Amino acid sequence: MNGTPLWIYALGFTAQLLFATRMVIQWVQSERSGKPVSPLIFWQLSLLGSVVFLFYGILRHDFAIVLGQVLVYFIYIRNLHLLEHWKPIPLLLRTFIILAPVLSTVYLLGSNGDIFDLFMNKEISLPLKIWGITGQIIFTLRFYVQWFDSESKSESVLTIRFWLVSVLGSLMILTYAVFRYDPVLLLGQLSGLVVYIRNIILGKAKRLNG
Repeated sequence: MNGTPLWIYALGFTAQLLFATRMVIQWVQSERSGKPVSPLIFWQLSLLGSVVFLFYGILRHDFAIVLGQVLVYFIYIRNLHLLEHWKPIPLLLRTFIILAPVLSTVYLLGSNGDIFDLFMNKEISLPLKIWGITGQIIFTLRFYVQWFDSESKSESVLTIRFWLVSVLGSLMILTYAVFRYDPVLLLGQLSGLVVYIRNIILGKAKRLNG
């Protein structure tokens, strides 16, 4: 697979497994409620998966992946705040969680010996890089939509707008994954699309039923 060690792919698949698990749990609880819901474990698994996927993105020298994780990391923490499950976490662990993205990025970039190598990966053409970064930004914007909706209601929610933006961003990243020959991104987005579309259906059904 383009010379990438299997253990790096294993790291990526671990992150995707965490992301997939959060979506399955959210899906099951939404089906039970008859509407999209925002369970606590969704955000806990999101945060854990984000740390692991950040490592994967750096090791793959993939700026699109790294950018996506950096942009959403603290939104996961904010949702734990809204669910009142951030402060109960021991201070030492909270400090580690906050510093993990910064420290891991600095360490891994330093170990590469070339700080700019992450952003100048010659294996990815410029048009593909732009497409991937744009898709990742759109995919990431769903959490800013979610953040805005949650702040306006003073509770953690997943509205239909979140799922619509998820579908658009996911389709773009899916295309990027095909041309990037990245099985981690490919499988992750394929599995996620099913859940995103189902939540849109549940959201519309909830609106129709009042």
